[in-house]
Amino acid sequence: MSRALDFMLAARRSEMQALQALELTCELVSGVSRLVHVLQRERGFSNIYLGSLDQRYLAALQGLAADSQAMETEVAGCFDRMDLDAGCGGDKARLFNRIAYVIHCLEGLPELRERVCKQAMTSLDATLAFTRPIGGLLSVVFEAADTAVDPDITRSLVALFNFMQGKELAGQERATGVTGFVAGRFDSEQLERLTFLWDAQQRCFESFEEYASPALLSAWSALCSEDLVAEIGRLRQVATRSAGSARIGGDLGEIWFELTSRRIDVMKQLEDLMTEQLQQLCRQKTTQARADLDNHRALLSRLARMDADDQRPATRLFNVQASDLDVVPTDNIGCQLNRSVLDVLHNQTLRLQELSVQLEEARRSLNERKLVDRAKRLLMLQHGLGENEAYRMLQTAAMERSQRLADVAQTLLDYADLLQGKVARAHS
Repeated sequence: MSRALDFMLAARRSEMQALQALELTCELVSGVSRLVHVLQRERGFSNIYLGSLDQRYLAALQGLAADSQAMETEVAGCFDRMDLDAGCGGDKARLFNRIAYVIHCLEGLPELRERVCKQAMTSLDATLAFTRPIGGLLSVVFEAADTAVDPDITRSLVALFNFMQGKELAGQERATGVTGFVAGRFDSEQLERLTFLWDAQQRCFESFEEYASPALLSAWSALCSEDLVAEIGRLRQVATRSAGSARIGGDLGEIWFELTSRRIDVMKQLEDLMTEQLQQLCRQKTTQARADLDNHRALLSRLARMDADDQRPATRLFNVQASDLDVVPTDNIGCQLNRSVLDVLHNQTLRLQELSVQLEEARRSLNERKLVDRAKRLLMLQHGLGENEAYRMLQTAAMERSQRLADVAQTLLDYADLLQGKVARAHS
């Protein structure tokens, strides 16, 4: 009986260790959130500097770069504290791979900043260069959500990821708008980009709203109703009209940057609240798990002592193998002991099954995103499309068929697998 009890206790310790590892992951996510924010601001201001070719912006840009570098050091410290030996389970493979990519991107930022300061690149190239590490950092949050072992923490991470993704799209919108306003007009590609980024933000925020707590939803609703959104909307209309009219004033670039930055800064306040609540939730879950483990250890210790005192092993064997515990006499110590052990096992099994169901539901939007990303890559590969074009194609198909985007993506992937199977059979 002692070996069974040992493994039951090991199961609870495994859950405890997973939650402890998740605490560090949540701390990392909080740091990633802050780093993404300062990189987004540096990216947007770089476009003002590169677009205007005005040296008076250089000092402010260098100040923003210093803020980013300080946050890079903080996030690197979180990476260093991760246990790369004990934490190298199969579920961490994608997370560690994403972190490796982020580290590679961050190592290239000094050279990028030097080129920006020398005005040796275009604003479009700078935007793309800054977007790569930001995208990698968001992928770290995605993988953190996908590997979380607790449903409540997973839901919080899913809400946070979708909100951060929407905020990043708002940051890209800020950078794209700065480029057009500083230049004095928007071409058709820039206008299409602005429309795409606005629509994509709404989809991300819809996913956020599905997983967010009532308090977060209330705070988000207050932000969405502010006059600031209307002011930015009016500037979008100015950008649209610029495609067929005379040049617009370049000073609108600074106004656009200021307004969109205010909106993003308010988003950051909500994002900070989410990361704070996430870390509190991690600590609460770990504390509760530690108490449960202590209680579990005490219970199993008592059962082990009862097992050592029991002199009827044959009865114990009968009970463990019995298919109907209700037929077991209740006045036998060995029977009561084994009923207790089996009850503990049964309750633990039910609890783990319920956790699995809740985790699957919490990860639903992550799984749907994976489907959409796979379908996008397929379209990009087969038709030579850009990412935005591939997404537009999926979005149009979903609207025409009145289907969810994930369902269209699944249909496309299933059809591609079917064709691949037919080709393989034809050549066999």
